[in-house]
Amino acid sequence: MNGAPPLSPRIVVLGGGTAGWMAACLFAQAWPRARVTVVEAPEIGIVGVGEGSTPQLAALFAHLGIAEEAWMPAADATYKTGIRFDGWSARASYPSYFHTFASAIDLHTAGAFHASALARRTGRAVDAHPDRFFLNTRLAQAHRAPLAPDNFPFEVSYGYHFDAHKVGAVLRDHALAQGVIHIAARVDTVELSDDGDVAALVLAGGERLTGDIFVDASGFRSVIAQRALGVRFVPFASNLFCDRAVTLPTPRTEGAPLDAHTTATALSSGWAWAIPLTARTGNGYVYASDYLSPDAAETELRRHLGLLNADVAARHLTMKVGRVERAWHANCLAIGLAQGFIEPLEATALHLTQTTIERFIEAYGEGQGTPARSDAFNAEIARRFEGVRDYIVAHYRLNQRGDTDFWRANAANDHLSDDLKAIMTAWFTGRDVAAEVMRRDLAGYYAPLSWEILFAGYGTYPDEARLKPAPSRVDMAGIDRLLDGCLLNFGDHAAALARP
Repeated sequence: MNGAPPLSPRIVVLGGGTAGWMAACLFAQAWPRARVTVVEAPEIGIVGVGEGSTPQLAALFAHLGIAEEAWMPAADATYKTGIRFDGWSARASYPSYFHTFASAIDLHTAGAFHASALARRTGRAVDAHPDRFFLNTRLAQAHRAPLAPDNFPFEVSYGYHFDAHKVGAVLRDHALAQGVIHIAARVDTVELSDDGDVAALVLAGGERLTGDIFVDASGFRSVIAQRALGVRFVPFASNLFCDRAVTLPTPRTEGAPLDAHTTATALSSGWAWAIPLTARTGNGYVYASDYLSPDAAETELRRHLGLLNADVAARHLTMKVGRVERAWHANCLAIGLAQGFIEPLEATALHLTQTTIERFIEAYGEGQGTPARSDAFNAEIARRFEGVRDYIVAHYRLNQRGDTDFWRANAANDHLSDDLKAIMTAWFTGRDVAAEVMRRDLAGYYAPLSWEILFAGYGTYPDEARLKPAPSRVDMAGIDRLLDGCLLNFGDHAAALARP
């Protein structure tokens, strides 16, 4: 990219879907004088593997000025207080745990959890299961919506579940209202200039779309970044074994309680998700093809859901797990699946996409599109991808199952980053995990609390026979009173969504 960027850049986004339309919305908002065009082929569908988010998505809609009451009903959306992990550990008393989205009230209990976990991993028999300590966990258990009333003086953090196709449509409609141009056409050729930039997208029929910035949101095909510009893909196969998924939706049972959390259940060669929407439940099985065939995976998922003899069509997906070496290369920004993919265990896909777009907008403006600025941006985004990857890898490496070849191979996997090794060492040697996460500058990807919940939730403590009876310094009854009292402020999840 040569010279200073124009004040009103011409931006061409290849691909719609949630990623492409998110980019269009954010560019139109940040640079009102920009000319933003989204080109997508109508016959190419979006993958839509994940239908959950982190709390960052709430900040996106707030930034764009799209109210929950406007977009959530349109996308069959529900609230998400966190993720329940079932069956990842065979240890007694640890059949499941809840990874909460931490809220302001948790500042009053997180210290007690930290102290209890430290006491137990250094040999004292105290209650240190994370489910006892946090508000969102109790909201999930009681099927409550995480909507705090005006008299509750603490902000509650939450994400969403949604139909990915419908969220893309919401963002599309918002972008078009902001003046974004939509072209429904197939791209035949990516035309490059002599200096290595993208000069134009050539559409079927010969029309050329020129621009200053090209955004590759073309999915796993990565038409611009990987195919045309030759940006190298960095696979995560040595860290993350799962590379396939099979999905099966189920209807929501009318009148049944509506979960306000995602469920991730460990199966023989991966894990199954259950994502509650207002109209249905999204189900899928992420698995490793080295250990399980597609037919066997579908059968296992059907058995898990009680659908062995049901006439419900399954959808099979292949996942390309890893990241591009450079998300910003020449005058192209790769986002979404064109940029990279980490399996949806912690619903990070949209989070990474949103962060990439927002940071690009900042970096492009600050650095005038210079190679030095793009180098710093790419290093930052790569570091973020790898920070998320390490947290996902830890779910597998620390598993307490060992009942199949898949789980045994994951427990024995030594292809770990230095950061992950250091955090594991701190936990198992009784050192301060939080301090290690902060020292390595990892808290921006996953906070120390998230790491400790993961380790503790699996029951990765000394064997109970080795623990010594000891009085707890934590007032657990007081924590119960606090959180149970807080719970009284929150209403039923389904009822909250049904309100006009």
